[in-house]
Amino acid sequence: MITVEVRDGESFENALKRFKRKCEKVGILSEIKKRQHYEKPSERKKKKILAARKKMLKKLRLERRLNGD
Repeated sequence: MITVEVRDGESFENALKRFKRKCEKVGILSEIKKRQHYEKPSERKKKKILAARKKMLKKLRLERRLNGD
């Protein structure tokens, strides 16, 4: 449970910004979006494999650019 106490002299907008930052840091919004629709385990696995491949290709491109190949 995330709580934010409004400090003396602090505006509501600033407290709301702090609350949103805390939620983002903990990952609440991404968790809600992930659970919004059911995803079959096979789909989850497929997405994980594609993300790993994409990450690897990006790393290779960066290494090639740095090495001058």
